[in-house]
Amino acid sequence: MHLLVQLKACHLVFVLILHSDQFRWLDKAAIITEEEAKYPNAQPNLWNLATIHRIEELKCIIRMLPIWASGILLITSSSHQNSFVIIQARTMNRHLSHSFQISPANMSIFNVLTMMIGVILYERLFVPFARRFTKNRAGITCLQRMGVGFVINIIATIVSALVEIKRKKVASKYQLLDNPKAIIPISVFWLVPQYCLHGVAEVFMSVGHLEFLFDQSPESMRSSATALYCIATAIGSFIGTLLVTLVHDYTGKEKSWLPDRNLNRGKLECYYFLVSGIQVINFIYYVICAWFYTYKPLEEISE
Repeated sequence: MHLLVQLKACHLVFVLILHSDQFRWLDKAAIITEEEAKYPNAQPNLWNLATIHRIEELKCIIRMLPIWASGILLITSSSHQNSFVIIQARTMNRHLSHSFQISPANMSIFNVLTMMIGVILYERLFVPFARRFTKNRAGITCLQRMGVGFVINIIATIVSALVEIKRKKVASKYQLLDNPKAIIPISVFWLVPQYCLHGVAEVFMSVGHLEFLFDQSPESMRSSATALYCIATAIGSFIGTLLVTLVHDYTGKEKSWLPDRNLNRGKLECYYFLVSGIQVINFIYYVICAWFYTYKPLEEISE
């Protein structure tokens, strides 16, 4: 087998990812053939002979892909929810006082504030508390953190559906279902819980996802962790657009779940329940992948 020694920061550093038993068929790339053994001092052709370290780096990437992919459907399920929430907010009472009302787009401030406060509370309170029980320096593993984020995101989507049902009931009570421009006498702050829940989910899921990609990536590819996260976000957004298009096409133009003109006559709550179902399936897939995931075995020895 062929090993790797790297020179870093003027120190001789053996950066070795320990050999794992997964994907053993890749180990064949590190076997020195009889022809190559005849010339032990010759410079090896890296296209024909790989180091164990490089093989284990490839294994790390392969192991990461299923977990990485689970984040795509999470983005898919939430990519267009903010758009629909803004439409909902336009039909609700947004007055903070007799002379001042909050704009629909500014409702996202609750999501941002929750994330900002949530990250601080997570690091200052949750991590030290969890560390007492788990003995883990980070409190919980990045996979556990992502799992919590998945669950909270599912709850947030279900809450979104329940709020939409409540909004339409009030509109029906005041006979405003056929008046899309009318302001329904229900406070816009009914939308705050789902914004806050989505913010908490981001604290766990998005940060955990990025932490996982950075921590489990090979050292030579850690700068690519952010790129992988952005790729997942981009793919998820495109699939989210496809999902909305399919809902439009298959629920009919006259009785569409997501009508263009009158949301009161639509079935936005059904769309939310559909998204919740997708998230549940994705969560089951994630749990299976996380259960069988093997963390990268790393050994670093300096001289």
